Amino acid sequence: MQRFTAKEAAEYLGVHTDTIYTMVRQKEIPHFRLRRRIMFSKPAIDGWIRNQEYESTKDTEAI
Repeated sequence: MQRFTAKEAAEYLGVHTDTIYTMVRQKEIPHFRLRRRIMFSKPAIDGWIRNQEYESTKDTEAI
């Protein structure tokens, strides 16, 4: 399983690391802690992206 640090997750998603930390605090993105480090698994991030895409298309279809 491929794992990302917060910096790597930010690069993968094309956002700033501050955005990643905010999303973690608000429990908006799947993550886990390895002692004090915040880590992300690539399969979980990819699944989260697919879910975000699905939810956004579902919302626009209701309009």
